Amino acid sequence: MIGTIVNTCTIIIGSIAGAVMNRGIKEKYKDTLYTGLGLACLGIGLNAVVSNFGKSEYHVLFIVSIALGSIIGTALNLDGRFANLINKRSKSQTNTHLADGLSTAILLYCIGPLAMLGPVISALKGDNTFLYTNATLDLVTSTVFASTYGIWMILAAPVLFCWQGLFYVAAKVLSTAISEALMAELLIVGGLMIVASGLSLLKLKDCKTLNMLPSLLIPVLWFLLRSLVS
Repeated sequence: MIGTIVNTCTIIIGSIAGAVMNRGIKEKYKDTLYTGLGLACLGIGLNAVVSNFGKSEYHVLFIVSIALGSIIGTALNLDGRFANLINKRSKSQTNTHLADGLSTAILLYCIGPLAMLGPVISALKGDNTFLYTNATLDLVTSTVFASTYGIWMILAAPVLFCWQGLFYVAAKVLSTAISEALMAELLIVGGLMIVASGLSLLKLKDCKTLNMLPSLLIPVLWFLLRSLVS
């Protein structure tokens, strides 16, 4: 778990550093950061989709996952509940979009080849290279996010720890529980969610990305069902 611990610590450090910078950044520069983060989300998300689409065994599964997951998330009003919870803690005008920023940061930290494959490789082979690389990237990203949205971006750190810890424990206990096929499906769905976050940051479309979170469970449930009936 040392790789995951390091990755978590870099987000904490970056968030603190970014929050300190936040006080001296003018609004026009923050708008520029919003645009940059939005474009970065589009690039990262599209890359995840394109690079993993050829590995998919079920080319319509991601469509079903996004559609069904979004319906479930909308019914539960995940985006609204999360926004209310976060914005209650933030009364200043500069943190109005904190909920959007935090949800985007969590997706960027958690949904990616390095963040998802890293703990699996660490558990099975004891190699933390992927996680150390991801930690470096997250240090920079968390600094930028916190400089824009403030210190509450540090809440993404425990989410990352739990997420990577889940993959680590599953790989340790079940060894082959997380197959390459399942990982590909998760990265496609996650990539689309990151694209949705980018569109929201660019103010092109409020996709309410948090309502899509249940979409990540659909591929897991599908592969579990397939293994039970086969």
